[in-house]
Amino acid sequence: MRKKKLSATQKRLLCAFIGSSLFWHTPVLGYGEESPEAVPATGHTTEEKVAKDSGQYEFNLEGIEVTAKRLRTTSPIYAGGQVARESNLGVLGNRDFMDTPFSITSYTSQAIEDRQASTLQDILRSDSSVRFGTSDGHIMENFTIRGLTVNNEYIYFNGMAGLAPQGRVPLEFVDRVEVLKGPAALLYGGVNASVGGAINLVPKRAAEEDFTTLTTDYTSQTQLGGHIDISRRFGEDKELGVRFNGVYKDGETEIDDQSKKRLLGSLAIDYTKDKWRTTLDAYGSQESYDNGSVSMYNFYQNSTTKQYSYSDAPDGSTNLLKGAYGTLRNNAFLFKTEYDLQDNITAYASIGKLASTSTGYITGNHIRSLKSDGTATINLYNQYLWTDTTSADFSIRANYQTGSVKHQLNLGYNQTDTDSASTYNSITGIQTNLYNPTSLASYYSLLSTPSRPNKTSETNLSSLFFGDTLSFDKAKTELTLGLRKQNVETYSYALNTGALTSSYESDATTPVIGLVVKPWGDSVSLYANYIEALSPGTVVSNTSYSNYGQVLAPYRTKQQEVGVKWDQGKFANTLAFFQINKPNSLVENSVQSYDGEQRHEGVEWNTFGNVSEHVRLLGGITYLDAKVTRAASNQGKVPYGTPRWLMNAGAEWDTPWNRDLTLSLLAVYTGTQYADSGNTVKLPSSVRFDLGARYKTTVDHTPVTFRANVENIFNKHYWSGAFSDGYVTLGGPRTFKLSATWNL
Repeated sequence: MRKKKLSATQKRLLCAFIGSSLFWHTPVLGYGEESPEAVPATGHTTEEKVAKDSGQYEFNLEGIEVTAKRLRTTSPIYAGGQVARESNLGVLGNRDFMDTPFSITSYTSQAIEDRQASTLQDILRSDSSVRFGTSDGHIMENFTIRGLTVNNEYIYFNGMAGLAPQGRVPLEFVDRVEVLKGPAALLYGGVNASVGGAINLVPKRAAEEDFTTLTTDYTSQTQLGGHIDISRRFGEDKELGVRFNGVYKDGETEIDDQSKKRLLGSLAIDYTKDKWRTTLDAYGSQESYDNGSVSMYNFYQNSTTKQYSYSDAPDGSTNLLKGAYGTLRNNAFLFKTEYDLQDNITAYASIGKLASTSTGYITGNHIRSLKSDGTATINLYNQYLWTDTTSADFSIRANYQTGSVKHQLNLGYNQTDTDSASTYNSITGIQTNLYNPTSLASYYSLLSTPSRPNKTSETNLSSLFFGDTLSFDKAKTELTLGLRKQNVETYSYALNTGALTSSYESDATTPVIGLVVKPWGDSVSLYANYIEALSPGTVVSNTSYSNYGQVLAPYRTKQQEVGVKWDQGKFANTLAFFQINKPNSLVENSVQSYDGEQRHEGVEWNTFGNVSEHVRLLGGITYLDAKVTRAASNQGKVPYGTPRWLMNAGAEWDTPWNRDLTLSLLAVYTGTQYADSGNTVKLPSSVRFDLGARYKTTVDHTPVTFRANVENIFNKHYWSGAFSDGYVTLGGPRTFKLSATWNL
């Protein structure tokens, strides 16, 4: 097992982490506070209520009434605290879920904390439309939404493409995790192959009231850690906000003999002055593992004829890669500003940059050709991967009225430029056995980590968006129409010489249409949408094809969706009917193209909120009917990794004998699914249960919340899904989590 000492940088970060907790706990002197509002004798007027609900604050200066627009620190929370009312729809701005012509769920920081979620996979386990494309606990996390892939590099950060942490996303600095189902690149900008949906991370902001919280936690086997969260506001009107989050965790995990270390530091600053509002978010994260990793598994018995043989799932703690190691580092910043040109016109501008580096045994180290007797082979890849992304946008939003019709006009431009490279040293075909693993020490000694490679890929994405939301009949009907003109430029370079080997440029225009109708008041919304997503074409790499070396044109994925949303005030239901048509690679007459197609049709039901004063629900059921509708072979087959039935049901109960004690249960059901495109191997259905409890109390006049969670309480061994043809993912083992959060 490789033993590592703290680097000088890590030591300084740890000292800053501890020191800042002492400094920030010191009371801040010398800032003014807003005077308490006088209560009018006749109560609040309608105009006053609208101003407060819209994030405006009114106060008087020597008889002169002044209204200042304060940057909203968080989205309004729905009853129960687990889901936010609003979500960021990219160029369309923040929208209440009842005013949104899409299926979207926004998970709150409270839900994240109560589940003791440290990564996206932990919190998205509550969503029936989401499953995972990597085994539980892997250093890389990929997802599927509505049965279609959403890779981690296509996660958005505060509505911007290319700036979210790559690998595994830490959640301690995230206020909301927003999940939009269906193709969404048109809304957020960018061109990507992840067409199942979009995941947007909204960073934490300084709250109106100052606070400091310290969380200490334990995760089995011996993972210990701490998280400090500091929120402060400064200035006479508290116009400057600062939020700091710091995390340090280290120790052995539930994966046999594996250890992990995780570091996070984030700073969020917001400032409001008259008509100007601006934010700056910066973070640095590092995750490293030592002495092995969980794996993905391959059922191939003959890669030429694509013959498969099913094997039962091993224990989720199985570690066949003992001795492997890897490190992921992410550093990023995002600067956003907005200015009110007029009362009804606001200009927005943003720029950000991400630098991500991964070294060690990161991807591709799968267990291959697994047989029922446990025999298999391993390919080892010691890698160096890096990505540098710059993302920027500029937009203008205007509100105006023509006759009885209100308009919200949006015009925006965005640009995302990405440079990247990858290289590796490898050994393939190592014989092993699931029940008697081969020692890999001698192989690791032959594989050094490569040095940082020269740039091998460059992608420049730019787009122009125009949209208008028309509101009729006192907002009972809203129609959104939009177009995005997208341009794609890709360049490939030789690894050793840096010479340009291929390039490609293309453009396309994609539409969005959204409709929301409220025929019976604000409690019921009927909605529909049509949206297209543009995905980049790939280079034909098979030398036997007659169009070898050709860069295929970008392809379009199309979605039609209708649904209904019902808000009872404290409990809400949403129901969606959707169809997604996605082009697939097709080879005919030795020519590769995107003329193939698969179709995903389905129904989603989601529910959240309080069913009674002390009982909360969060979950849903998804029915998915996926088919390959056009192909040279496998036409009419079910795409791998697309279960027909999925269910996630979570409940919380405040116990009657002590309302400060809350018990929770989460059940996750995944129906049968095929592991291969030929539908020869079917994975059995699975159900796993998670239990939780939390208790709020006071210790020495300090509010404390104790939490305990057990994931996969029956330690079920199961295949959780399929992420590639013949490759399956493994569900995690039983895991215990304990924490205490102190409000200092």
